[in-house]
Amino acid sequence: MVELTKEEYNSLRKQIGTLKRGAHSKYKIMAFTEQGVAMLSGILNSDRAIQVNIQIMRTFTKLRHMIEGHEELRKAVEELKQQT
Repeated sequence: MVELTKEEYNSLRKQIGTLKRGAHSKYKIMAFTEQGVAMLSGILNSDRAIQVNIQIMRTFTKLRHMIEGHEELRKAVEELKQQT
């Protein structure tokens, strides 16, 4: 897992429903990497967990294919990788 920066968190707030403006999360904002999801699948063993994991891995695969087709987006992702 990685901790999101305030900028990344604010960007997500614009795209998905999150806490009301001014409300603060009492937890650090964390996100799973593709490798983290793969590792988690080895631990979680319920039918629902397996199905969710499959969908998440398919999403990562689709994102990777989208990135390959967009040079600017690919460069941005490479810059993010270098920061971690």
